[in-house]
Amino acid sequence: MIRSKRRIAVALAAGAAALALGLTGCAPSTGSDGGGDSSAALRVWAGSQTPIVANFNPYAPTVLHAALGPIYETLFFFNKTADEPPTGLVGDSYEFSDDGTELTITLKEGVKWNDGEDFTASDVAFSFNYEANDFANTLGLVSAEASDDTTVVLTFSSPQFTNEFRILGATWIIPEHIWSEVDDFLTFTDEEPVGTGPYVVDSVTDASYTVVANENFRDEGVPAVKKVQYVGLDANQSAQDLLTAGELDWAGMFVPNPDDVTSNGIISTINTPQDPTVLYTCANTELGCVGEQTDVAVRQALNVAIDRSTIKEKAFVNLTGDISPTFALLPRDEKWLADPENAVSPQSADVAGAASILEAAGYTKNADGFYGKGGATIELDLISVDGWTDYNDAAKLIAEQAAEAGIKVNATTVQWQEFSDARQTGQFELIMGGVVGTSVADPYQIYKDWFAGGSTVAVGSELNPGTWNFSRYSNPVVDEAVAAAAATNDVAAKQAAYGTIQTEIVRDLPYIPLVINATQTFYNSKDFTGWPTEDDLYAFPPAWGASAAGFVLAKLEPVK
Repeated sequence: MIRSKRRIAVALAAGAAALALGLTGCAPSTGSDGGGDSSAALRVWAGSQTPIVANFNPYAPTVLHAALGPIYETLFFFNKTADEPPTGLVGDSYEFSDDGTELTITLKEGVKWNDGEDFTASDVAFSFNYEANDFANTLGLVSAEASDDTTVVLTFSSPQFTNEFRILGATWIIPEHIWSEVDDFLTFTDEEPVGTGPYVVDSVTDASYTVVANENFRDEGVPAVKKVQYVGLDANQSAQDLLTAGELDWAGMFVPNPDDVTSNGIISTINTPQDPTVLYTCANTELGCVGEQTDVAVRQALNVAIDRSTIKEKAFVNLTGDISPTFALLPRDEKWLADPENAVSPQSADVAGAASILEAAGYTKNADGFYGKGGATIELDLISVDGWTDYNDAAKLIAEQAAEAGIKVNATTVQWQEFSDARQTGQFELIMGGVVGTSVADPYQIYKDWFAGGSTVAVGSELNPGTWNFSRYSNPVVDEAVAAAAATNDVAAKQAAYGTIQTEIVRDLPYIPLVINATQTFYNSKDFTGWPTEDDLYAFPPAWGASAAGFVLAKLEPVK
């Protein structure tokens, strides 16, 4: 997941534009006559993973974005911006048994892999049985069998109604004839990926990579945009300069003054706040977490010491939304909010409240004004990725606000790889990070992926692919309620289960909620049509949106 970053003073517009032109070796998207050039590449900001390393393995933490959607596909596409049925990709229809333990999936006919091999139900069964997905342990998958070339039957040990998105919309389907020969999926870089999506890899350099239209794609004439170049840039300002100069066509990033970019008449923008921004805390001592943040009282005190209204104004220039400590996205998920008192996290700092929490837990304030216990001062290291300056600014503000409440927080920045390694292995105290919002109007997926104990491992071990419990949080009450929610289609029963979960996580705060982050997308509406807009928000718009990116690219057309 690429995080947006505020502008920092780096390359000037002319220099950034020259960089992109040098990478492509071809003319810019906007032709001299003002019309689009159908032979030119649509240029996408590939994010801050530079230098680019060819890795299209969908199970790799550093997988390149074009792998997820443009190349590899899920069975169905779920539009996370709306409450609507999913759209079939390689899947055509599906049906649960009455008890939710059996799922029958019918596939589209005539689909081929991009190497020309036939796509069949055996590939889908292979994908669900593949060790990287670990569905036997995470979802209780008993079997995945192809009953014919276009029918797959998945059998589970427990009802899976609420895991519909995880199964159908978040599982990458891989070709058996390729991946059955892979010795180690953890080290496989998959430099020539074989998928069913609209694009195939053309070339990769350390500065960019290019994908071109898949000639074997199932829909005739799709994609209409024949070439897409992903440009690696370390900083937001470089990407912003390219957009302003008309030399970049699609980017998801934080820009405090969007008019600076859109005034060129080429680029349009849309803001779709969806995903929580939080403080990850390594919270579980039983799994090896160390530091004062493992004490729930310290997390509770830090939570009330934060002045979210100031952070929203100064770090995010009021483009973010209010967050609920229940992690329900309001108002979309309002029916799942058990206690109205938990609708919104505190917006102003409560220094006295923080002091009361700490003193009740046995902490005392020393001569320097910081709380501690047993002669040791609370001192927490908070990291954020260097160059993500909205997050960097927010981290500095949190450190200042925590100090006012007698909590010492050291805010520092690290490179992307160090950040990724730290959160994957649990070797951190606090991290400024994002939570992937739910792709349906239901908070279940966040509860399952980010809070359930089955989604984490001991500190020092990397999380399994597709799991996100960086906090190492494990609470049997939450686990039982997550299982109960998964086992039913009854709204009242799910509401009761969610109420239990919300009580636990609002108290325990393994992820301290900050804001619902702005999700700004900038796109070239002059030379390309078919983008998601406020009037037709058919998909989550950012270029980094897994699955959605491929769905969007398949709908775009060059302006003639």
